[in-house]
Amino acid sequence: MKKDIGKYHKRFLKLIDSIIATDCRNKDIDFLFGIEIACNLIKKQSKKNSKIFFVGNGGSAAIANHAAIDFMKNLGLRAHSFSDSSLLTCISNDFGYEYVFAKPIEFFSDKEDVLVTISSSGKSKNILKAVEIAESKGVDIITLSGFDLNNPLRSKGVCNFYVPSKEYGLVEVAHQYICHYIADILMKHK
Repeated sequence: MKKDIGKYHKRFLKLIDSIIATDCRNKDIDFLFGIEIACNLIKKQSKKNSKIFFVGNGGSAAIANHAAIDFMKNLGLRAHSFSDSSLLTCISNDFGYEYVFAKPIEFFSDKEDVLVTISSSGKSKNILKAVEIAESKGVDIITLSGFDLNNPLRSKGVCNFYVPSKEYGLVEVAHQYICHYIADILMKHK
């Protein structure tokens, strides 16, 4: 067991250093520059009193909830996630699960808001549908994904962060790291 514990730790540290960031043209950029782009986008939009939305499924929903609270409480931003059980079941029942985030984005977003999508696979239909609606409304998008290098979510944002792993735990912890990284930098420059 001790050997496996050490391997997991080393894999995670190596994984953090191998996160791939891309810009809106899907060109590789330095990870730190990607963080800077995300921070500047959120800072610029928050000065316009824009909102920031976080969406994800399962463990990614927990990350989205946590990030929304941190961005609201620590940064004073109008941050939201859409994981209320009544909202989820209502939208799923009335429109279908693939619209569970798209409909709230349609109802609540305005041009120049920011949508942060968190999906380990980058293939979740409900996340991709939310991106489609957000794009049609002029919402800026930041994506966090993993698993397949060519997942469809990975090329949808102003800034995209791809975690090159197929292990849920590692991808999710890396996504949480990215959200905290952005929030912590913004707090220092508030």
